[in-house]
Amino acid sequence: MGTLTSLPTDLPDWPLRKAVEHFSQSFHGDFEKWSAALDRLPPLHNPVTDLSDGVTVEGAVDSQALTAALQQFHPWRKGPFSVAGVVIDTEWRSDWKWQRIADALGDLSGKRVLDIGCGNGYFGWRMLGQGAREVIGIDPTLLFCMQHLAIEKYVQRPGNWVLPLGIEDIPNTTQFDWVLSMGVIYHRRDPQAHIEQLAALTRPGGHAMVESIVVERSESLIPPGRYARMRNVWCVPSTDDLYKWLQQAGFTNIRVLDVSPTTTEEQRSTAWMRFESLTDTLDPQNPQRTVEGHPAPVRAVVVGEKP
Repeated sequence: MGTLTSLPTDLPDWPLRKAVEHFSQSFHGDFEKWSAALDRLPPLHNPVTDLSDGVTVEGAVDSQALTAALQQFHPWRKGPFSVAGVVIDTEWRSDWKWQRIADALGDLSGKRVLDIGCGNGYFGWRMLGQGAREVIGIDPTLLFCMQHLAIEKYVQRPGNWVLPLGIEDIPNTTQFDWVLSMGVIYHRRDPQAHIEQLAALTRPGGHAMVESIVVERSESLIPPGRYARMRNVWCVPSTDDLYKWLQQAGFTNIRVLDVSPTTTEEQRSTAWMRFESLTDTLDPQNPQRTVEGHPAPVRAVVVGEKP
């Protein structure tokens, strides 16, 4: 797995040490299968990468062999990706979410970005397409790191890393121009402490972006059990609380960029993600509620600046 060690030279050695330590066969029972699938990825002839309007690589390839190898990394959550005409139709239309945040990110030329809970690195590629110097993505789910290596084989654009780490692995001495936390905060037992971690990792003059399921009321929801069939949802914040937590962490110029209901067109099962998805988590008699009776998912994006 030599590609994992190709890290930016100006970073301290924490990513390399932690990543190599975690990125081993003992970390997951499917590691051997995923490694074999990486080895079976067929070569792409005359590749041309386009990150301006998606993550697309054109070229000549054995499409059947490519599809078979990529399917070994099921389930694919974030995307879509297009490689030589093979479209990985992921569970999430992450390109829709990108359209909601791209203008706020603006020109990223020369910027360093930390993407917390990055999944397979889809947004990292989009940020490179918007000029970012480098994007450090962290996600403890090893499968997503392997998916990233599969896509990286064809994109061949340096600067987007996905490491099997959590935010706790990153020292506060490392700071970034942008810190993104997308779909993470409701999995944290102490959401306000999570915002404070984002502040510590954001350089003065930099920005943090928090994207989350929210409830459209003044008080956050503390689900007594599961939320939308998810076990580890500790708090579904209100937009008021998100704003307050960023303010208390020292951010200024805080603004709510977008509030959008999640639809079954944006999150759904596909041939590349065959498990249950959003439609299975909603009350069939009232899709405005989850099966537990909570408000159906609505997602918001909030941005703050660190003075």
